[in-house]
This record gives sequence, structure tokens and C-alpha cells, in this order.
Amino acid sequence: MIGIVNYGAGNIFSLTSALDRLDLPYGMVNTEADLDKYSHIIIPGVGHAGAAMKKLADTGLVEPIKALKKPVLGICVGMQLLTDHSEEGDAELIGIVPLKTRLFNKNQGIKIPHMGWNNIEHKNNLLFEDVKSGSQFYFVHSYFIEYNPTFDIATAEYGQPFSAAVQKDNFYGVQFHPEKSGAAGESLLKNFSNLKQ
Repeated sequence: MIGIVNYGAGNIFSLTSALDRLDLPYGMVNTEADLDKYSHIIIPGVGHAGAAMKKLADTGLVEPIKALKKPVLGICVGMQLLTDHSEEGDAELIGIVPLKTRLFNKNQGIKIPHMGWNNIEHKNNLLFEDVKSGSQFYFVHSYFIEYNPTFDIATAEYGQPFSAAVQKDNFYGVQFHPEKSGAAGESLLKNFSNLKQ
């Protein structure tokens, strides 16, 4: 069963709608004790990374999340929270994945935010089982996670290569919105629910 971290910085409705379509049971994580109820944890997130980190810190869940050994998936800003630092608000984040979250460079002739469908090239990873490399996913973000081959499990291009998905141990992050990415996104959510501890 999936627990969704309910810290006031995620668009939970679109995520729960996708889980309902997939018949994947879920509940809300509001306290540290709630983390024990679920086999898999999702950290959603939209908006400002610095503000989201403050809201998460206010729940007292940061250290309990860092200690988890079960599969954890950060989505969009939820993925960025897993990194060390964001240029958005010059914020120190959870620090599970030792990478930085940076602002896209508009001098590269790109529109910010990066919004809409983009292709990703993924590595052989259980999160992307039965998802073709080159599949399109839906993105909405102005900040990106720097590419690092140690943690990168899927790459997209927008002015430069960036990590569309990362993994460190039992922690996974996706910059795109799987819940808004059609069949490919639903496959990814299903794959996440099937990951073993």
C-alpha cells in the first residue's frame, strides 16, 4: 500500500486519481507513525522548493523519511527535495541524493518553465520496466537536477541534458509528472508499487 506524504506542497488530487485508475490502494502520511502503515512512500510536490522544504520540515518528517528502507518516490518538487540544495530560495534540502537543483539558463534560448511533453532516455531500471526508452512524459518545472551518471536513471534534454529520474538505494525521484503522463506514467507508478523492499 502506498503512503502519500501530505505536507501541503503537493497536487495530491491528480496523483490519487491516477492511483484510483490503477486500483493501487493508498493513504495519507501526516505523522511519523503513519510511515509504518505503508510499504511504499510517495513525496509529491509542486511550486517552490524552498517553501516546500520548510513545510516538510514543519511536519517533523524529514529525519524519519531519511531513515526509511522501503521504496520512496519523489515526484517533481518531491524529487528536488531529495537533493542537497536548490537554487530556488537558496534552500538546503533533505540531502539524500548528493546533487544540486539548478535554474534553467534562459540564455540558451529556451522558455522557462520547461512545460509540456518531452522524451526521456532511461537506463535498465525496474522503475521503467515495460516503458520504452524515448517515451514521452509530462514536465512542468523551472529548476532541474544536474546530470550525474552515478544517480541518473533517465535523462531528458532541455537546453542541456538533465536528470529526468534518479535513484540512490531505495530512494527514487522523477522530475516529470507520471500521473499526467498517460500510459507510460501509469506503468511507472505500477512499477513503483511493485518494487521490493
